[in-house]
Amino acid sequence: MNHPATLEIRIDWSELDLFGHVNNVAYFKYIQAARVNYWELSGLNALHKTSNQGPILASCQCNFKLPLFYPGQVKIVTSCVYIKNTSFSFQHKIYNDKAELAAEAIDVIVMYDFNKNEKMAFPPHIKSQFEIIENKKL
Repeated sequence: MNHPATLEIRIDWSELDLFGHVNNVAYFKYIQAARVNYWELSGLNALHKTSNQGPILASCQCNFKLPLFYPGQVKIVTSCVYIKNTSFSFQHKIYNDKAELAAEAIDVIVMYDFNKNEKMAFPPHIKSQFEIIENKKL
């Protein structure tokens, strides 16, 4: 779990449901936080600020493995699965504070030019940053 795109989040009491465990909606908040963390690490957020070009979420699927409880922590490890011409994918693994896998999620994200309202090619300099984060060729 020593991946550069790892994020730890404290479980908040407000995230509990009627049954006393973390509501499924909170898992998607954790995934979103991890996704944005990776975007910040890679320079995608900076790209958006300077050019109005950047990522837009196309799909997010989550498979729940174990319930999460308060009090506790979650650790989300995010990895890039692939980079295509205009899209890319992240895999997120959510671990509880016992290092047990609580959920796995997959994102499909599209590079988008918000000036032209159309998808765009994945920028080579951002791909290089992803490869540094992943320590492998994508």
